[in-house]
Amino acid sequence: MSKIKGKAIVAQSGGPTAVINASAAGVIETALANEDNFKGVFGAHNGILGVLTEELFDLGKENPAEITRLRCSPSAALGSCRYKLKDLDTNRADYERILEVFKAHDIRCFFYIGGNDSMDTADKVSKLAAETGYEMIAIGIPKTIDNDLACTDHCPGYGSVAKFTAISAMEAGRDTESLYTADTCTVMEVMGRNAGWIAASAGLARRSDEDAPHLIYLPERPFSIEQFVADVRRCLDEYKRCFIVAGEGIRDAEGNYLADAGGSFGKDSFGHTQLGGAAEALRAIVENEVGVKCRTNKAGTSQRNAMHFASATDAAEAYLVGAAAVKAAAEGITGKMVSLVRENDGGKYACTTALVNLADVANGEKPLPVEFINEAGNGVTDAFCEYARPLIAGNVELDMAPDGLPVYARLSKYMVEKKTRQRYDV
Repeated sequence: MSKIKGKAIVAQSGGPTAVINASAAGVIETALANEDNFKGVFGAHNGILGVLTEELFDLGKENPAEITRLRCSPSAALGSCRYKLKDLDTNRADYERILEVFKAHDIRCFFYIGGNDSMDTADKVSKLAAETGYEMIAIGIPKTIDNDLACTDHCPGYGSVAKFTAISAMEAGRDTESLYTADTCTVMEVMGRNAGWIAASAGLARRSDEDAPHLIYLPERPFSIEQFVADVRRCLDEYKRCFIVAGEGIRDAEGNYLADAGGSFGKDSFGHTQLGGAAEALRAIVENEVGVKCRTNKAGTSQRNAMHFASATDAAEAYLVGAAAVKAAAEGITGKMVSLVRENDGGKYACTTALVNLADVANGEKPLPVEFINEAGNGVTDAFCEYARPLIAGNVELDMAPDGLPVYARLSKYMVEKKTRQRYDV
């Protein structure tokens, strides 16, 4: 596509992360600095919902210092959503509405920060624009703590949650170690519906056999109660204690989520089972079958959003993909997602960007590779640690207030006047 000029819009989707705002900052600052191509930069309030309802705000009116502060602020400052658009063939009206809003505001570049579903949305908007003759560019920017997006070495957001998980296991493991005469076992449940990348990251904490976690259970391997009981008993024999990390999506050989035994919580807006009972199910097994006391830890949303444990490498790469998306758009490229490519720079970790097809990302999934899981299926290999260790390097420097707490960005969100007659209800 030839270079086009007009306004740009950036939106965030799905679960917030420690660094999704860094990607937004990369888009906003790079686009605002390129006035030749971008005649303004809008934010969509609450992701694609903000586009559908025409809830847009002018990012060019924000305090530049507050935009810069996005680089060290957690959560989704633009506002996120979990609204899944249906297929273009069955729900064309939603996509036509998106283009209607874009046309009304002369929006020619759409930057969507999110996971598989967001890449699918960006892809379909791009295709409909081409089909209807509206010249615009759509670029996807990867975001997911699950690290399961296809076509990229890793995802912005993963390095920080991996660091949080490893440190949490390290610290809670010391608690179990100090009180093993009373609290013999601990189960730490982490996010991860179908992929075990987050649970695997706890293995980075294990510098010696004594260190937690002693056992890690992943969605990629069928869970066996019999094997689990044997694993726990072996750890108790060797260490007098057992620290266990489990992904929320672990399931048995028949595909049944163990979380269902501990109490699942219905389905989300995408039709995914709401998980959250894996730790309780494992605790019951330990106490009933092994006969020792077991505690459970569950970090909840803090694991994906903890800025005080954020990886400097992760934050830098999150900004990098945002800036790269704008540079690609300025060259007239559309229908792509920015991916991260690992390079070997004399044995040192290095990373650059590439562009991949949105459709390939939307329809793909990247589980934890077999070579990253140990033979027993209850831990990770050295190969995984070599892969993950560079991603957690460094600490994000926070803007600290005199009261000892960080200062995080809060955008003013100067709303843009609506120009369409239609009022969209969702």
